This record gives sequence, structure tokens and C-alpha cells, in this order.
Amino acid sequence: MSATRKVLLVTHTRRPEALAAALETCQKLVSAGIVPVMSEADHNELASFASDAGGGQSGSTLPSQIEYLDRDCAVSDIEVAMVLGGDGTILKAAEVVRDARVPLVGINLGHVGFLAESERDGLAEAVDRVVAKDYVVKERMTLDVRVFVEGQEVYRTWALNEATVEKSERERMLEVVVEVEEHPLSSFGCDGIVIATPTGSTAYAFSAGGPVVWPSVQALLLVPLSAHALFARPLVIKPDALVAVEVLQRSAGHGVLWCDGRRTWQLPPGARVEVVKSDKPVMLARLRNSTFTDRLVKKFSLPVAGWRGADEVHKAE
Repeated sequence: MSATRKVLLVTHTRRPEALAAALETCQKLVSAGIVPVMSEADHNELASFASDAGGGQSGSTLPSQIEYLDRDCAVSDIEVAMVLGGDGTILKAAEVVRDARVPLVGINLGHVGFLAESERDGLAEAVDRVVAKDYVVKERMTLDVRVFVEGQEVYRTWALNEATVEKSERERMLEVVVEVEEHPLSSFGCDGIVIATPTGSTAYAFSAGGPVVWPSVQALLLVPLSAHALFARPLVIKPDALVAVEVLQRSAGHGVLWCDGRRTWQLPPGARVEVVKSDKPVMLARLRNSTFTDRLVKKFSLPVAGWRGADEVHKAE
């Protein structure tokens, strides 16, 4: 680890509000004696934004202390990564820092933003907490994913949220067989299968009718998509199980594997996808001592009017 404190910034470069937040964050970090680090592509976008936005005015000046990731600074020298965008931008950042176990702090500039720690109006506080090293790092389970064709491994990747086997042609159903712990569970036609982590339980799996699982629970989720079967319920599976999906030879169409909506691989009939818990988690830096229940209530605007709490109930007894 370098003696100089360095913070990686990853931003959604197609959103002006994200670029404005990145510029503000760079300025605050430099003022605190911390070196901001960016990819060259992100830096170029931010420099262009700063130039267009302020024409060199003091409030829009991009600090010269910014370093380029991989050219000036290795991932292993990063203390923490601040991510400015939605969950998609956080997934992008996770690809960069996962192997180095660098924690991520997400500032939500998207919609629901379940992976993010703060909203845009909390940016200044988030920077202050990073400067003070006032955060707690939590591990989030990830998945190792492998694809086999004719017995040979042809592709290997990973996922934080989910690995999804989907039909590649809208008009054709995908015929699959699901396997758990090296035993067949069921075969059916469907639009696809989602295999998710607890973190991913509030993403694609949630939209497909799967259960919400607390992040501290170690488990795999399996959620069929529009399955033509009597038994096609969402399943919660023990974390050390091998879960596999095979595209049956009788399937009329091909399948496609998507991991976190970012990495993809074509699946011909006969292809086999194997998913297991990975030994490389993603690290998230938490700024608040709030519970996952609090996060659910806030993100989904759940009604809690009338709640009295245990203390008030016990007082009335």
C-alpha cells in the first residue's frame, strides 16, 4: 500500500449530475490531502465536463493531482473506491477492485440504488467519512460461474447480483433441466433461470417474484422465469451447493448467459452452466449503522405508520 492516501473515483460519465458530483468529490479529496484516482477514460470525460461547465472558473477547475488507474496507480494502492451513479456503476466498479479487496462506497444517483450507501445530498458527508476513515467494511457474497460445451469449459466469470440463463429468441421457449448438489431437480420450458446471491435478491430475482434475503444470510437463490411447470417455485439453497442449468438438446432455441447484466455468453443446446459460491467477496464500505430493514423501508417507501415498537408495547402491558 502506498504511503500516500489514494481514493478511486468511478462515475457514470453519461450523466451530468454524476460528473458534477465527481468534480466536487475530486476537489474535496485534494483539499484533504488525498489523491483522486480515475481511469483515463473517466478522467477525460470529467475534464471535458469541467471545461464546458465553467470555462476555467474556480468552482469547476479539475485538480491536477488526479492520477490514472493502472498507469500512475495500481489497484492495490487504492484505499477505497467512491462510486457516483446507480447500482450499474457500482457493478462496473466491482469488476475493477474485487480481486484487490478494495471497499466500495456508493453514492446513489440512479433510481432505487440498493447497493449505494448515500444519496446525492449526502455526498459531502460521505467524503468527510472517507477522509476520516469512518466506515465499516462488509463482505458481500459473489458467485463463480462456468460454462461447459461438450464437456469442455469454454467460459468462466463471476457475479455479485446474479447469473441468468435466458432464451435468446423471444418467440422460442428455452428447455432446461435444473440440478442441485449434482442431482437433477426438474426440467421444463421457460424464459430463463435466475441464480442470485442475497445481494441480488433485490435486483432481477426480486422482479421475477423471488424472495428478499438479508445480505448476512449465506444462501443461493434460484428463481425460474415464466416456467411451464407444476413445480417452478423460487428456491433458497444452501451456500456450498453446486447449482447447474443445462440447455436441453431438444430446446428449439439457443440460450444466453448474463452475469450482472454486464458479461454475456451464448449457450447452444447441450451447454451447461455451473454456479457456486465464490471465495472472493465484494467489499462494501458502510457509513451508517442502519439495518437492512431500514434500507428496505427507505428504498421501497414501505408504509410503517402505526408502528409503536417493543418499548412502547411493553410500557402498555
